Amino acid sequence: MTDIAWIELALTAARPQALGALLRYFRDLDTAEEAFQEACLRAIRTWPEKGAPRDPAAWLIFVGRNSGIDAVRKRSKNDPLPEESAFSDLSDAENDIADRLDNSNYRDDILRLMFICCHPDLPNTQQIALALRIVSGLTVPQIARAFLVSEAAMEQRITRAKARVAKAGVPFETPGAAERAERLGIVSAMIYLVFNEGYSAGITNPDNAAFCEEAIRLGRLLLRIFPAEPEIMGLTALMMLQHSRARARFDGQGQIILLDDQDRDLWDRKLIGEALVLLDKAIRHRQPGPYQVQAAISALHARAARPEDTDWKEIDMLYGLLERIQPSPVVTLNRAVAVSKLEGPEAALDLIAPLAEKLDGYFYFHGVRGGLLMQVGRHGEARVAFDRAIALANSPAECAHIRQQIDKLGAVASPVE
Repeated sequence: MTDIAWIELALTAARPQALGALLRYFRDLDTAEEAFQEACLRAIRTWPEKGAPRDPAAWLIFVGRNSGIDAVRKRSKNDPLPEESAFSDLSDAENDIADRLDNSNYRDDILRLMFICCHPDLPNTQQIALALRIVSGLTVPQIARAFLVSEAAMEQRITRAKARVAKAGVPFETPGAAERAERLGIVSAMIYLVFNEGYSAGITNPDNAAFCEEAIRLGRLLLRIFPAEPEIMGLTALMMLQHSRARARFDGQGQIILLDDQDRDLWDRKLIGEALVLLDKAIRHRQPGPYQVQAAISALHARAARPEDTDWKEIDMLYGLLERIQPSPVVTLNRAVAVSKLEGPEAALDLIAPLAEKLDGYFYFHGVRGGLLMQVGRHGEARVAFDRAIALANSPAECAHIRQQIDKLGAVASPVE
C-alpha cells in the first residue's frame, strides 16, 4: 500500500517535469494539462495497490502521453492517425523517459513551461495566476481567494492568459544558451512576483501568504536545474531570509511589526541557516547580481542578534552597489533608511527629496518620508505624508500601521513648514 499523502506530494513535485514534457509533446497547453490530470487520476487509482513507480515523473509522462493521444484520437476521428511508432513501441518506454529526464530535455521542458507562464504579453497578475495554476497546480478557487476575486473571474483571467499564449505562438524548440539566460531572468522575476504577492499579504489572507512557500519551492526547483547559477542561489536565499521572519512580522491582531520591533526569537533560524549557506556559495562565484545583493542585505539583518547590532554601514554600501547594478528610485528609498541610521533623518530626507515626483504614487515613499519628518519634528509635513500613504495603502494592515504613526504625532500637529 502507498500512502495517499505521499502520492499527493509526489504528484505535486513531478508536475513541472511531467507537464513540461507533455507540453513539448502535444504543443498545446490545454491538451498537456488534461493529459497530466488524467495521469494523476490513474496514479491515485493504481499506486495505492500496485505501489509507486521508481520515477513518478517518468510514469506520469508515459501515461499522460498515451492518455492525450487517446483524447486527440476521439476529437479527430476523421483525421488520419499518426504512425503507431510515434506513440508506442515494445521497449521500456518509462525507463527511456526516465533516462532522458537527466539530460537537456528536463531542463528545457521546465524552463519552457515557466517561460510560457511569464510571457511578456501577459500582465503581471495573469503571469502569476497562470504560473500558480499550470506550474504549481493550485486550484482556481485557491487562486481566486488569494486575489480576492470570484472563481468565475479568475477562471476567465486564466483562460484569457492561455488564449494570449496560444495566439503568441510561443516556440517549442530547445532554447540556445543566450535565450536560456534571457528566459532564466524572466522566470526569476516571475517567481519573485509570486513571492511578493504572498509576502505583502502577510497573515490577512492565508491562501495568498502560502504563495511565499510555493515561490521558494519553485526557486529550489530552478536550483536543481541550474545548480551553478549564482543569481538563482541569491533569489532563493533572499526569499528564504524574508520568509524566515513571517511569524514576527504581524501581531495577533494582524498589525504590522517593524523590523526593529520584531521578536527575533520567532525568526526561523533553520531557514536562515539554509539561506546563509546558499548565499555564501553564490558569493564565491564572484558574479554579483541584484538578487545576491538584496539577499546580502537581508542576511545582515538576520545575523544581528539585536537591532542595535545591525551593520548599517555595510547595508549602505550594499545599497550603493545595488544602485549601480540596478538603478531604481525604490532602491534609493531603501538606502535612505540606512543613511538615516548612519547620518540622521535630515540626510535621509535630502536623499529622497529628488524622488518625490517619481514615487508620488508609492505607499512606502510617503510612509518612510512621514517617519523621517516626524523624527526631525516637522509634524505638519509628516501628517500630510501619512495621509497620502493611507490613501495609497495596499492592505488594512498598512493602513492601520500608518494610523499608529499619526497617533504618535499627538492631537495637535505643527503647521506645515
